[in-house]
Amino acid sequence: MATIQAKTSRGRKYWYIVESRRINGKPRPVVLEYLGKPLDLLRRLRGLTDKLVVKSYSHGGVCALLDVARKLDVVTSINKYVKAQRSYMADKPLRHNLTAGITLLLGAIGRVCMPTSKRGWWNWARTTSCEYLLRVSLSKIDSQHFWDIMDCIPITAIERIELEVTRKILRLYKIETDNMMYDTTNLYTYINSTNSKCSVAQRGKNKQKRNDLRQVGLAMVVTRRDFIPLFHLTYRGNMNDTVVFGKVLRKIKKRLVDLSLDIEKHTLVFDRGCNSKKNLARVKRLKLHYVCALTPAHHLELVEDAESGFREECVENKTLFVYRDKRVIWEEERTIVVYISEKLKEGQLRGIYQSLEKKKKELRKIQRRLSNPRSRIRNERNIRKTIETLLKGQYMEGLISYTLQKDEEGRFHMTWRTNLEKLKTLEDRLGSRILMTDRHEWSTEEIINAYHGQSAVELAFKNIKNPHHLAIQPEFHWTDQKIHVHQFMCVLGYQLSALLWREARLKAGFKGSLDRMLDILNNIRLAMLLEKTKTRGRIKASYNLEEMDDEEKKLMDALKLTDFHTKRPKIKGVGVYTQ
Repeated sequence: MATIQAKTSRGRKYWYIVESRRINGKPRPVVLEYLGKPLDLLRRLRGLTDKLVVKSYSHGGVCALLDVARKLDVVTSINKYVKAQRSYMADKPLRHNLTAGITLLLGAIGRVCMPTSKRGWWNWARTTSCEYLLRVSLSKIDSQHFWDIMDCIPITAIERIELEVTRKILRLYKIETDNMMYDTTNLYTYINSTNSKCSVAQRGKNKQKRNDLRQVGLAMVVTRRDFIPLFHLTYRGNMNDTVVFGKVLRKIKKRLVDLSLDIEKHTLVFDRGCNSKKNLARVKRLKLHYVCALTPAHHLELVEDAESGFREECVENKTLFVYRDKRVIWEEERTIVVYISEKLKEGQLRGIYQSLEKKKKELRKIQRRLSNPRSRIRNERNIRKTIETLLKGQYMEGLISYTLQKDEEGRFHMTWRTNLEKLKTLEDRLGSRILMTDRHEWSTEEIINAYHGQSAVELAFKNIKNPHHLAIQPEFHWTDQKIHVHQFMCVLGYQLSALLWREARLKAGFKGSLDRMLDILNNIRLAMLLEKTKTRGRIKASYNLEEMDDEEKKLMDALKLTDFHTKRPKIKGVGVYTQ
């Protein structure tokens, strides 16, 4: 409970609101608010009725995430694997009254609520109820504090920590894990090209078009229904998806076994970028069930067979044209499903017509240059090479034909036309998706539904790259160990927020996005109030939730957080609650 105390300086008395907190294991008064001189305080009190709001803090997001972390005992799971790499950690388990576990948890919560650099973390934390809920001063948590603590987490421990936390999630929340979605992404960094201390950040084809920067890869396996990460891996940025998938398969199998999941009842879903003959052979050796996609351009005979064998089938209340068969592909009999995705077809058509217009525009420029009387273009070979390079591109082969003629004066004239018959044939074949699985007993609808669940991991990557919440980048670290720990911290934050999102949907009927839920929670504020007591002239400070709208109140009630600020449950790893 906060109290009002007076301090005398140079013969003058000043009033403060203070609260007793433990600093380095000892109780110390921490100033919450400066109230001023007695006359200034009197003027403020005369304006009081019953209560006066002195200050308010962002509360909902912080308390909700702390509550989930407390139930999972995340701090203990992290502290179990801390390695004392610094002298101060060898003889003292706390730094600034915080263990490594609570420090990483606070860093993860900061990434969820409002992503900042490690240096700017305190500037965000001081605007929240974090200090009040934890009963400890956080003002000394700076970038150096985070870096020193991160040094104490070995890369090899990250897998074990994640496994232990995931076990608790499956036990407490009863997550459905039958369909598991796998995918990869890459994240650009600002690591200097001459930096030789970092091997995980390499140049590669960046999915955010930042090919000028070094990047780090991130692979994840998430559940289809609740988007909960079951596994993540940080890998070198110059590895392509097929190679990564081949290397990560054994780790995924081990994670399923360690989580005591029945492999026979679980199916791994992955996209065509991970597919290869060698990888499917590895999947078979590991006895994993799968649903994956094939590239239509590599299986034209199958697409042609499907065109004459399509039949209508209802999938997710939509009518699709579907073809199903068993084929020997890569020396193994597999169930094949070919269907037309209208959404994919629309996107492909849009891209083709945009590319056609761009190429026509460039061809007109070439025509004008050739027809210019002052043109000195005389080398036919170079002209043809320029035109043929321009006409290349996905789906562009044969769509535009051209002729190049030379007149008596040595000038070249070009004409071109669009092959409408080829374009019509292409339009009829667009939108085809080819799925492949070893689940021969599944219905066509079950196979397509499983593959549609791939959007779950894509949504997870979209959320984890959100610049307003959960932003994993930019990564201001330049050593392999720090990058691994940073990505683990960010995935942990996403794991906690995804669990919150699940609870909000199940218990409060929440229908908004994860981003929307975090905005609502962050908008719920905790106010520090001055209240009159029965004793004449006495005033005490108390904390109360500010008035909430119906949506905020429904969410807090469903998550059972309305009295979290009064109970302030103990969280291990803070001050005296280290055990």
